Amino acid sequence: MSWLPNKLNGIPIYKQISNYMESRIMNGEYPSGSTLPSERHLAAELHVNRSTIVSSYDELHAIGLVKRVKGIGTVVSIDNKAGGASKRLPNWEAHVKSGVFQSNNPLNQQIYKIIQSNEHHINFAIGELSPDLLPIRLMQEVHRSMEISEFLGYEHMQGNIKLREAISSHLKTYRNVETNASSILITSGAQQALHLIIQCLLKPGDSVAIEDPSYAYSLPIFQSAGLKTFLLPSEQEGIDPEQIVSLYKKHRIKMVFLNPIFQNPTGTTMSYERRKKVLEISTQYGIAIVEDDPYSVTGYDNEPIRSLKSMDQDGSVLYISSLSKIISSGLRIGWIVGPQAVIQRLTDAKQQIDFGHPSYPQWIAAQLLSSESFETHIQHLRIGLKRKRDLTMQALQSAFKDSIEYVIPRGGIHLWCKMKEELNEQHLFKECVQNGIVFAPGSTLGTSDRYMRFTYSRIDDHMIEEGVRRFAEVVRLFQ
Repeated sequence: MSWLPNKLNGIPIYKQISNYMESRIMNGEYPSGSTLPSERHLAAELHVNRSTIVSSYDELHAIGLVKRVKGIGTVVSIDNKAGGASKRLPNWEAHVKSGVFQSNNPLNQQIYKIIQSNEHHINFAIGELSPDLLPIRLMQEVHRSMEISEFLGYEHMQGNIKLREAISSHLKTYRNVETNASSILITSGAQQALHLIIQCLLKPGDSVAIEDPSYAYSLPIFQSAGLKTFLLPSEQEGIDPEQIVSLYKKHRIKMVFLNPIFQNPTGTTMSYERRKKVLEISTQYGIAIVEDDPYSVTGYDNEPIRSLKSMDQDGSVLYISSLSKIISSGLRIGWIVGPQAVIQRLTDAKQQIDFGHPSYPQWIAAQLLSSESFETHIQHLRIGLKRKRDLTMQALQSAFKDSIEYVIPRGGIHLWCKMKEELNEQHLFKECVQNGIVFAPGSTLGTSDRYMRFTYSRIDDHMIEEGVRRFAEVVRLFQ
């Protein structure tokens, strides 16, 4: 053999050898069914270690060119013949493993499969609204009154103008946020908004900070984008703003992702003083703030809580929200509010992804937000969520007495619970699923032990006590 790998060309030796052997297979030198040289023989011939040949043959196996046959060696795979030409099928398994987009946490994958199956589970895991909280009658009225006479082509890339104007009015009335239609981008829920911000405004290697625990912790999009993620412990009054300064000085963080009002999963609200300090730090160090605000409209005492964006005088906050937690997750209506240069950049990216949001749900959403009955729905939603919260707390207190702790949320949809006794989370979750109940284990949302999130918005009132009873029944098995 005259060919030898070149140690100076920058390509790994094993890769050079696998490429070389692949070319010999494809040109027929090693036809289908033939055996490649043994690892020891080829290593000696090419003056490399046997482990290098093992890696090369592993590479050929991964792309489907060879197979390992016990007692024979490495054999060229049998090709399918069609019309005299060889077929080489894609190695889908290798493709699945090689993508840059990270998979969901395995526990989250299980949760999604469970709730989408035909089996009935009492669902404390997913942040949707139960049928009794959905504005079904209002949506039916809106649907009946709609005239399909508008243009049915692509919408404006930022979103339907009537919807953006309706959102602008909604933000002023319910959230004390002053903005205009040109500073709003319609997205497919808040999650697409996060994806667009991460993909367009950050680059691999950038450092960001997220709350711990938080919904953002459950999302693999930060890892997929190659970002360095640092945690800000969430306390009863929210994160400590001085820790943002510390992370900036150590790691030069570029963005901070916050959910300051009725936070997911803790249900806590950042104090006004801390919100004010966060904004001061943002403008002092040039750190962008991304505020996710899905719940502020749901406050049970009807007292408005000022979001970071409503306090933002300098344009340092990108504001994300949606209709998922106040009208319907199925509409897939979310939005981003920010400086126009940013909105234009994100709009360009969204156009490349889906060519703009579908028209029909935007028309419905615009009329829902503009309806005189919208305020009635919001009042009904607040009362219903508070009732579900109280029923959940009563059931937990009855079942566990002092062996469980949580902060009482003043709005939102989550109870973040801590068991006083140490429990094996994986075993507990598995047994609960077997017992017909599903919840969000603490590890899917943060780094704390003995925690779990009970989301009470999706479950019917009459099933709350039964769900907690089943959970307690499983807990007693581990005590």
